[in-house]
Amino acid sequence: MIHAQERDTELSMQLYRAFAKSFKSVSEHAAIGAKSEGFHPTAFAVMEMLYCKGAHPIQQIGSSLLLQSGNVTYVIDKLEKRGCIYRRPCSNDRRVIYVELTPEGEALMRELYPRYAGRIDHAFSGLNGEEKAELIRLLKKMGMQAEKLMPGGQT
Repeated sequence: MIHAQERDTELSMQLYRAFAKSFKSVSEHAAIGAKSEGFHPTAFAVMEMLYCKGAHPIQQIGSSLLLQSGNVTYVIDKLEKRGCIYRRPCSNDRRVIYVELTPEGEALMRELYPRYAGRIDHAFSGLNGEEKAELIRLLKKMGMQAEKLMPGGQT
């Protein structure tokens, strides 16, 4: 007979595998979408973040997109050379540099983002609106608990 803790652990393992496979599949839709628009997926993720949320300090971009600082600098350099973004020093703190879309980058994202969002919507088309909202709620709950249990976390 399986004990409750063993069953719960087995369910956690099944959930982990299902979550990982689902994440991989959806991520592939995002990567294909970015590449089809002529961007490396990481570069497009930076552009999307700036388009949807506005200017961000370079340091926050890396942590928001789960990138290492060297990768962020490299991606930002490439996007800046391409004329999509620019760096702006913070008026209050010389250590902080903001990254923003250029007018050209903004125009490009106005064109590209609807197609990209459509690809992501297609990837989630197996869920209805109510299921998507519930999954968002559950994933946030799961993520907050997992974060608390990390070394250096709250618990």
